[in-house]
Amino acid sequence: MQNYSLLDLCPVPEGATPAQALANTADLARHAEAWGYHRYWLAEHHNMPGIASAATAVVIGHVAAATRTIRVGAGGIMLPNHAPLVVAEQFGTLATLFPGRIELGLGRAPGTDMATARALRRHMEAGDEFPQDVLELLGYFAPDDAGARIRAVPATGTQVPVWILGSSLYGAQLAAYLGLPYAFASHFAPALLGAALETYRATFRPSQWLDKPHAMMGMGVCAAGTDAEAELLRSSQILAFARLRTGRPGLLPRPTSDLSEVGEAAMAEVRGAMSCSAVGSATTVRRQMAALVDKFRPDEVMLTGMIHDHAARLRSFEIAAEVAAGLVSAKAAA
Repeated sequence: MQNYSLLDLCPVPEGATPAQALANTADLARHAEAWGYHRYWLAEHHNMPGIASAATAVVIGHVAAATRTIRVGAGGIMLPNHAPLVVAEQFGTLATLFPGRIELGLGRAPGTDMATARALRRHMEAGDEFPQDVLELLGYFAPDDAGARIRAVPATGTQVPVWILGSSLYGAQLAAYLGLPYAFASHFAPALLGAALETYRATFRPSQWLDKPHAMMGMGVCAAGTDAEAELLRSSQILAFARLRTGRPGLLPRPTSDLSEVGEAAMAEVRGAMSCSAVGSATTVRRQMAALVDKFRPDEVMLTGMIHDHAARLRSFEIAAEVAAGLVSAKAAA
């Protein structure tokens, strides 16, 4: 493992407002930079009251302006929701404002329910245009072509780094074919993680963007002073995830020891989806994180976690950074 990074969904806790959530995101980013996180990514989700990062490019600008050196990007932009030209203009502008710090992860899912997807796109294409859209977008970031009829200003020549995101073999195959870095969403869909990484590494083709495969795995984290405290803090995300899966998205719940509203079957599904996680004290998180890194051998981990209390969330990511930095150092010394 070479680096550790942070994915922030910009959660809106019960009792708080989106304005407070966005202020918390900027504060967390400043701390993450000081703690040695390599990247700070934000994700596109729509029609979810508990997530304030729907206008992802705008929030990336907010975070980049609040920090000085950390790389800031999208994990990711759901490309089927947008025209590639518009995405190129947005991220080319960000890269011009914050040179060398902006990157773009691309997903193929809508990041919302189908009714909202229709509201976003206005029409639904039957075919899968994702590969063609990725190539079109890469072209807009390339050096200036005097003969091009359409240019993304000021994206031309910015060479914004592009990642392919996924939770299945499709993204792994596309990233390998195009020679792009790959990030797997194992923090909420870990089932195919091993197979996807194997596919990506085995079929990777060197490109102008990358000479060898670079794979990132998503990992949930909830760290605290004790295992019991971390498990209690984790209850907020369990409830939020269960409610989302049953069509009841809402604000991030307060932590509780009573999870009876989540039935046994739903709890088994939630715990399975969130199984690629490290939860507990620093000692427990170190053991669990090391086991996952040893098993899947990622080049990088992207840590994420939804905690209701902002101070507790800061402390969780601080502990996680200390653990991850130790794993990076151990690998470098090996």
